[in-house]
Amino acid sequence: MKLLVTNDDGIDSPFFHVLVHALKAAGHALSVVAPLTEQSWTGAAKTRHRHVQSAPADRGFGCPTWTVDGTPSDCVNIAIAHLLPARPDAVVSGINVGFNCTLGFIIASGTVSAALEGTLHGLPAIAFSQDVPETIYYDLKDHGAQPNTELTATLQHSATHAARLVAEFIPSTPPRSFIVHNVNFPYPCRPDTALRRTVPAHFFVPGLFTPPDAHGRHKLIWCDGEDVSPPEPLTDLKCVESDWISHTVLDYRRLGH
Repeated sequence: MKLLVTNDDGIDSPFFHVLVHALKAAGHALSVVAPLTEQSWTGAAKTRHRHVQSAPADRGFGCPTWTVDGTPSDCVNIAIAHLLPARPDAVVSGINVGFNCTLGFIIASGTVSAALEGTLHGLPAIAFSQDVPETIYYDLKDHGAQPNTELTATLQHSATHAARLVAEFIPSTPPRSFIVHNVNFPYPCRPDTALRRTVPAHFFVPGLFTPPDAHGRHKLIWCDGEDVSPPEPLTDLKCVESDWISHTVLDYRRLGH
């Protein structure tokens, strides 16, 4: 298949690179258009108040590659309209650093929103995210750490699963269906890790910013939320916590039903 691959952690994310290489090894024809810098938590935002720069890039992928100094949604929109030589068959987004489980995270996620942008162009779309322990997450995000041996193995297994799931989900997803497949991998992920169908957890995430400092500035932080999901059906959060791969079908046509 012809796949447009993007993410929200930026083109230099090692999580992104392992997915690109796995999809390429599976025989897909790839075009890569990813944010120049990290764009986590930007949701479906599009850049309005300045020009957005796209540029060819070489990251050793062996396929047409561009950076865009905007949001994940900018990347997908600009790619399909102006950069790709042909319309792709689907949009694949990820692998995100950290899970995108629960309603609060799904709505805020640039990774999921990049996939949603694909559906707004009538394309099937999949978002992949990798759960990691909190200490590893902050080492990666705040200190520029590289994945350790265990995480590298998990990413390789997750990417192999991702390539297989792309081959399964894309052909079975009708075009113009407004469906995003949201897939979250547990930590660790293994070759035999099972896939479970899930729904988004009902999870409140209040108070994500620090109090104002002396200059009136607030900083985004992580805080403990509250899971108020009913016991059934299985939620994405409980699934990942149980060491299974979570597959949630986000059908945006159902909003309001």
